[in-house]
Amino acid sequence: RAQRWVERRAETAVRITSMYGLQVLIVPAKAKSEANAYWRFSGEVVSSRQAQDFLDGNPREGSKSHLIARALGKFTGTTPENTFVFASGMAAATSVLRALPGVLNGRKTLQLEFPYVDCLKVQEHFGHGVVYLNEAVGESFDEALQRIRQGEFAGVFTELPSNPLLRTVDLARVAQACAEGGTPFIVDDSAAGPFNVDALRYADVVTGSLTKWISGEGDVMAGMVGLREDSPFAAILRDSLRADAEECAPLYIGDAEVLLSNLKGYARRMKTINENGLALATWLASHPAVAQVWHPSLTTRENYDAVRRKAGGYGGLLSFTLKAPKKTAKVYDALRLCKGPSFGTPFTMVCPYVMLAHYPELEWAEACGVPAHLLRVSCGLESFDAIKAAFEQALDF
Repeated sequence: RAQRWVERRAETAVRITSMYGLQVLIVPAKAKSEANAYWRFSGEVVSSRQAQDFLDGNPREGSKSHLIARALGKFTGTTPENTFVFASGMAAATSVLRALPGVLNGRKTLQLEFPYVDCLKVQEHFGHGVVYLNEAVGESFDEALQRIRQGEFAGVFTELPSNPLLRTVDLARVAQACAEGGTPFIVDDSAAGPFNVDALRYADVVTGSLTKWISGEGDVMAGMVGLREDSPFAAILRDSLRADAEECAPLYIGDAEVLLSNLKGYARRMKTINENGLALATWLASHPAVAQVWHPSLTTRENYDAVRRKAGGYGGLLSFTLKAPKKTAKVYDALRLCKGPSFGTPFTMVCPYVMLAHYPELEWAEACGVPAHLLRVSCGLESFDAIKAAFEQALDF
């Protein structure tokens, strides 16, 4: 599949060979960018743990994805038959896109709200184009709902909540329009996680990165797809998703074992992280140096609350900007916290998200309401006093 995609995009021949027991795609230099794009957006990757085992001559056979599917069901509400585990979150998202009947028939998809950068890119690269609605509110949202009712799109995608603006669309209205238009509704819950939200209350399909909150340690990559059992699309999608999960992007058994171990502490971790996220968002929102804070408790809260679980919270992910944008770099450098682009680790982590994810398109991101000086925070398991102290010191300029 990678070979066909790269050859079509690069207009040159590439070849597959076997190395260390793995299949390897060999490409000429002029096809390198296309090969990198496929690797990045398809998520069909060899993990470092798997690669090391193969290099050591000790590759392991078998799968424990069924055990992960069973464990995830306690949080997602999906049955093992409707839960599919992949080597990465992007592999999960790409598999859903490829399985949509409308994509096979050449229709575009619809993306609601500003998403994680690669969630939009995968629709551009592996679909037939994407219609993008930056803010799903007002007249433009009403117009999009009408187009959904008319069956214009192969699928409707959104995040719960969006990353990095932590906004949630009116999922009930979208779901109703999708039902009327015979269109699959796909929701990615990576930013909040299934402990906090029930995406399948309205969605036909939920996707998620297991690398983040569910693993909670930052030491394994994985992704999942869950189908709502009574969705009219479940039977259509199930076989394709199963084939991709088992053959194209399976989770390596060594990674599965680490994830199973990490999963045991998921609920306990999220309770602390929810408390820290809410406390930090509230504190930052009242700080005189802070211009704006994005967090589900402050941003489109009513829509988020419509799917928040009884024991769930608002998550540990938040973003903020300063009233003095030019001082953002100084504050960032002064923060005595870990710096990095991921989230869901046991330690608090901060990153200049837009600069990392959208550097080639900063003007476009700014036009979408996502400023270059935005800082994103992933709250960890430290005491809130320790987290607050780090921000107090950095914001004292």
